[in-house]
Amino acid sequence: MNESLTIFYTDDDQEDLEFFKEVVGSFGRHIEVVTQNKPAQLLHALKNPPPSPQIIFLDVNMPLINGFDLLQQIRAHAEFSDIPVVMFSTSRDEHNIAKSRSLGANYYLPKLESFDAFKKSIDHTLKINWSTFSPTAADFTYRN
Repeated sequence: MNESLTIFYTDDDQEDLEFFKEVVGSFGRHIEVVTQNKPAQLLHALKNPPPSPQIIFLDVNMPLINGFDLLQQIRAHAEFSDIPVVMFSTSRDEHNIAKSRSLGANYYLPKLESFDAFKKSIDHTLKINWSTFSPTAADFTYRN
């Protein structure tokens, strides 16, 4: 993993954004978390660096433009095609997981409620070597 890392995280729930930042801040590594609470903010940030993310987390359930729609918009731009995208949701619905994978997400991470479980799942995700990780249906989803 890089010495420093920039994460973009888009979620319409401000509490989820703050909780994510708190968890990532507890790792003791230099990780910049740039949050957006609207999909348009993410697209604007991607098109107007710096900073540029090494990984993007997208909430699946957002109003107007959901995570699937946003993922499609990201993948429609060749300049963003190499950025790993993690779909992030409270749902473990197999349809959502399969749809995420078919639309070009790199990983599906269920939102876990306890601080320790959430921290472990985020830490695991950030330690993935995205340049070599090619998920199969069996390892596309985090399993705790």
